[in-house]
Amino acid sequence: MIETDVLIIGTGIAGATAALRLAEDPNLRIAVVTRAFDPHDSNTYWAQGGIIHRSPDDSAELLAEDILAAGAGASLPLAAQILSQEGPPLLEKILIEISQIEFDKNENGKLAYGNEAAHQRRRIIHVGDGTGAAISKGLIAALKTKPNIRWFADATAVDLITYPHHSRDPLDTYKPIACHGAYVFDHKGRAVHRTLAAITILATGGLGRIYRNTTNPQGSRGDGLAMASRAGARIINAEYVQFHPTALAVPGSEGFLISEAVRGEGGVLLTPDGRPFMQDYSPEWKDLAPRDVVSRAIHHVMEKNGYTYVLLDIASHKPAEEIRARFPNIYAHCLKFGVDISAEPIPVVPAAHYFCGGVQVDEVGQTSIQNLYAVGEASCTGLHGANRLASTSLLEGLVWGHRAARDIAKKLREALRNIPTREMIPPWDESHLDADSDPALIQGDMQTIQNIMWHYVGLVRSGERLSRAIRELRHLQNEIETFYRVTKLSDGLIGLRNAVESALIVAQAARHNRQSRGCHYRVDSVDGEGDRLI
Repeated sequence: MIETDVLIIGTGIAGATAALRLAEDPNLRIAVVTRAFDPHDSNTYWAQGGIIHRSPDDSAELLAEDILAAGAGASLPLAAQILSQEGPPLLEKILIEISQIEFDKNENGKLAYGNEAAHQRRRIIHVGDGTGAAISKGLIAALKTKPNIRWFADATAVDLITYPHHSRDPLDTYKPIACHGAYVFDHKGRAVHRTLAAITILATGGLGRIYRNTTNPQGSRGDGLAMASRAGARIINAEYVQFHPTALAVPGSEGFLISEAVRGEGGVLLTPDGRPFMQDYSPEWKDLAPRDVVSRAIHHVMEKNGYTYVLLDIASHKPAEEIRARFPNIYAHCLKFGVDISAEPIPVVPAAHYFCGGVQVDEVGQTSIQNLYAVGEASCTGLHGANRLASTSLLEGLVWGHRAARDIAKKLREALRNIPTREMIPPWDESHLDADSDPALIQGDMQTIQNIMWHYVGLVRSGERLSRAIRELRHLQNEIETFYRVTKLSDGLIGLRNAVESALIVAQAARHNRQSRGCHYRVDSVDGEGDRLI
């Protein structure tokens, strides 16, 4: 049994920011859980391109305008205003001053601003092409100095502890749902600990791993989404899964991301025979069109011509030394697979990248469940709408992580009065189980989920494809749930259960929404949008 004031599940920019803000109160007990052995291992760590700041010729109004335009009419204006106004000052305070992250400078010693798709201004600051890694290292280092933070690495949250679901009192059935922590599986000790908390924050990241091709790390299985859904939280915008246009298309590269910043710095998409094609699909923006437009254009070109990839050419537009300096990680990674990006085009394909939907939260990250907050990619603030504007996600995690922590600090005293005792929460019981989880079965089922989602709930959707996906996923979920009930826990089994549930949530939302919008594209759209590519 573990008891704490605030439980934070996840160590990316959103969870880490919340922990850092809460730790300002030395009397507050904070527990941080991550399924990874290394707390740096999060979606944030793998972010390449950068994070939005405010350049001298920019304004909050212009940024909000770009966010709303990219969101295809589905972005919440209030969320866009909050991010645009509060984001840059918080970046200065938390990332530059407190975490001491050294963003790239220009020849005058000022912040170097990069350009990315659908931005009216150069406003993206970066640390080479490893911005997320630098942010993660800076934030974790700052957190390690806080004595009131207790770390639980190599531990996976299994389920949220919620009343009335886990209450021994039948009269609690008539009360609103409230969260009191989580059951957490310790990988090394192979035991599940009841972790009681007055307030819980979900900061578990996205769900790209439910797709065959993805830029996401292994842990992105929709863990937070599935846990919140099982507890009864409201989930919205789940059909909006953004595909990044450019993942490295070389055997063994595992969907390595080729940052949008490559196109921002002049990279051009070409067919394998060397013909540029984006002007055919977006005459105004060309290669800097929004991600959903570029991804579908690539998909269409590949499908129409039987290509297995297209090319991204930066070598013809920038000197080799500039390319190597600006994109050192991409250069080094591609070179390992025989591609010199400073001298030749890069083979690329689209890949599942970012989940625009999630657990619905308000302007401070509060979910529909009492004492449960969600921040970062696991949440849906309404900011991204139907399509995320490039480089807004890190800033969203920073802003809502800070906002959630600030709101929690105000409400914590009341929440502490209502926390149940250990006697009131049933322990996890695996004493009747003998079978260990079989990694081969888990891997096989996960690959089935990934293939179903890629072929039927991918870049181009239809009612027929979605209905088939739902039928197959429901059958698979029944099999997995039976397997789960008779098998001892492992991280892989927990992730498989969450992945199939998250896949069903996405597929059902996609079938329900018959209107093409943003990154949700249906060939049988009721508004006729399926008759055209963009």
